[in-house]
Amino acid sequence: MIYILTGVITVLLCCIGYLLRKFYALKLDKPTSETEERNFSLKNTWNKFDELLTGLLTIHEIGIVNTGSIKKEEFFQTVVESACELIHSPRGSLMVYDEATRELKIVASKNISKEVLVGTHIKPGQGIGGRAFETGETIFVTDPGQNTQYKDYIGGEEQKEPFIALPLKVKDKPFGVLNLHLSKEKESFTDYDLKFLTLLAGEAAITLENIKLYESIENFYLEMVQTLARVIDAKDAYTGDHAGRARHKARALAEELHMPEQMIKYVEYAALLHDIGKMFVPDDILTKEEKLTEEEIVLMKTHPVKGGRYLQETPGVPRLAAIVAYEHHMRENLSGYPAAPPGWKLNLATQLTSIADVFDAMRTRRSYQEPHAPHEIANLLLSKAGSEFNPLLVRNFLHLMSRLKKL
Repeated sequence: MIYILTGVITVLLCCIGYLLRKFYALKLDKPTSETEERNFSLKNTWNKFDELLTGLLTIHEIGIVNTGSIKKEEFFQTVVESACELIHSPRGSLMVYDEATRELKIVASKNISKEVLVGTHIKPGQGIGGRAFETGETIFVTDPGQNTQYKDYIGGEEQKEPFIALPLKVKDKPFGVLNLHLSKEKESFTDYDLKFLTLLAGEAAITLENIKLYESIENFYLEMVQTLARVIDAKDAYTGDHAGRARHKARALAEELHMPEQMIKYVEYAALLHDIGKMFVPDDILTKEEKLTEEEIVLMKTHPVKGGRYLQETPGVPRLAAIVAYEHHMRENLSGYPAAPPGWKLNLATQLTSIADVFDAMRTRRSYQEPHAPHEIANLLLSKAGSEFNPLLVRNFLHLMSRLKKL
């Protein structure tokens, strides 16, 4: 339902934009008569409406195009910037209610002093922002310095400027407050300011709902993937939570390399699912305590191909997970298995997962292998850097593990 609604909004905003462009094609210069005065006033009104449309489209695009790749902090900052630009406000802030601490905290701002940003933690009903949040009503303060409900730690210019506190709601339930200060060139906020800000706040709420819905679906999907990974690990008595450990190490390395958040999530999925092909390996081979025979080793080595093929055919699974499942036992120099065609280039996510996979395997006790000491693992990875493993990734990984005291 929410996607149908956002689709309708997109069409509506585009139609309005088309009409605005047609309207601006009309030549309306400085008024010289009463009729022209009305026309000039009308154009100014449409200019204002165009600014609103720009803000709405910016926020709306985040919800439709960038959901999943944008962080909430970036979204909140976009709302503040759009609102300030819409009414030409010199400064503003957005406060969001924290369920854990039961306080409103500033999560985005423009031209707000550091003291205010650090010190603003208010309860619902406390101060102007707290009252707006609790009542769900917009509050306009003409003289903050004389208002006893205004927080006394706010000083300087921010203390003197009139401002408006606008509650942000999702399904009539406030989740935050948008505070905007009045420009020195204006005597007060106009009715247009209030109406346009209300529209902007409504679009922000819809977009936030989109982001929350996406996060909810993504979290559910990740939980399902984790459950599947645990089922695979449970088949192998010696691996335990191998996929989970590989996931955390691969994610940590991806973050160390400052990869985009969406790619980091794909790396997580890939690391969790890299051994899914073991579903197709007989249990007596996976649980065998003795060393595997040559025939059993051949069967075991089929799991990357079978896992990659299975994930490729599974709807909703990122293609990267299938690639990593297929490649995770390949090496930089094209050794390993399955055999790689000449000139084959390993995916970066594969290289991350391979290092995390080898590290965890060497740290795990097996019937035929005692856990390796940390320095032995480091020496092995370094000795194979440039041949089997990407040397840059090895150095970053060992540095990261050492810093986290996990090596």
